[in-house]
Amino acid sequence: MVNRIVLNETSYHGSGAIKEIVNEVKGRNLKKAFVCSDPDLIKFNVTTKVTNILEESNLEYEIYSNIKPNPTIENVQNGVNAYKKSNADYIIAIGGGSSIDTAKAIGIIINNPEFEDVRSLEGLSPTKNKCVPIIAVPTTAGTAAEVTINYVITDAEKNRKFVCVDTNDIPVVAIVDPDMMESMPKGLTASTGMDALTHAIEGFITGGAWEMSDMFHIKAIELISKHLRGAVENTKEGREGMALGQYIAGMGFSNVGLGIVHSMAHPLGALYDTPHGIANAIILPTVMKYNAEVTGDKYKYIAKAMGVENVEDMSVEEYRKAAVDAVKKLSSDIGIPSSLKDIVKFEDIDFLSKSAYDDACRPGNPKETSIEDIANLYKSLL
Repeated sequence: MVNRIVLNETSYHGSGAIKEIVNEVKGRNLKKAFVCSDPDLIKFNVTTKVTNILEESNLEYEIYSNIKPNPTIENVQNGVNAYKKSNADYIIAIGGGSSIDTAKAIGIIINNPEFEDVRSLEGLSPTKNKCVPIIAVPTTAGTAAEVTINYVITDAEKNRKFVCVDTNDIPVVAIVDPDMMESMPKGLTASTGMDALTHAIEGFITGGAWEMSDMFHIKAIELISKHLRGAVENTKEGREGMALGQYIAGMGFSNVGLGIVHSMAHPLGALYDTPHGIANAIILPTVMKYNAEVTGDKYKYIAKAMGVENVEDMSVEEYRKAAVDAVKKLSSDIGIPSSLKDIVKFEDIDFLSKSAYDDACRPGNPKETSIEDIANLYKSLL
């Protein structure tokens, strides 16, 4: 069997890493940046941390901020038109998954105009050309969009999200600077952190997992479990640990896939605009229980990485329960709700279940599932 790993050409990590943008831009002979960043980041002067560096080096840029938290087809289409008018030759994406995913879709369509119908990019996208060069600067420790070959777009007309998977969309450079994450509010830090943990756990147990991806995911689980609480309290150590942990999780799951936690979370974002990390955090323990019987001894290593003691003395049932309980405890400690009762309407479950089953993440789940199984999982969380 042949396994594949696709990563950024270059990534920078640590406090002050954003200063490396200038060297990368000049080294690649790039002329003008199309800066994708959402309105809140601009409002609170987070985007300015990067644009100030560009200005100090006399590097041209133009800002595009028509980006929603769950970016839509319209956001992408407007971005494509704005890019064409800008005379830019590369993109700097500043933000969480929303900004970076929007940038990926724009960059892909610019260099593959036959896919101007954004819906045509769903699933395994058969594009021929690499996207416009992207320098990705995450401001949340969660999505790892800066290192993945995936992006998610919302089809507002059909109340659904769709996942696009394309090796041509990966940013050429990732700038993972924890200082860019220090102004994020507690709630956002908590939800994106649980998104990162979900990436690591789902990637660890997915059917495509192998030795190298396991190495990434176990280290990510360890780092996230150790540092998420501190990051929520905005400690320097917590921010740094989460910045690294979420990136390492992305190195893994991007190359092996996810599962039905994500496929069940995506419709909640599309229909109710539920923050993606919140949806994942609520769903994760329940799906872990559902998948446990097909995961071999992997929950033993999850429990260990999350700091559970005396795991070696536990039975299979005990360490599987311990892993699930550790996830619940972490989620509770950082203020994540434990049920979907305030989010999901019972009458929407059929629609949500069909959407989740059709989602591109579902085939990666380690246990075979059905629309009925997914519906029962949703119901159990109400």
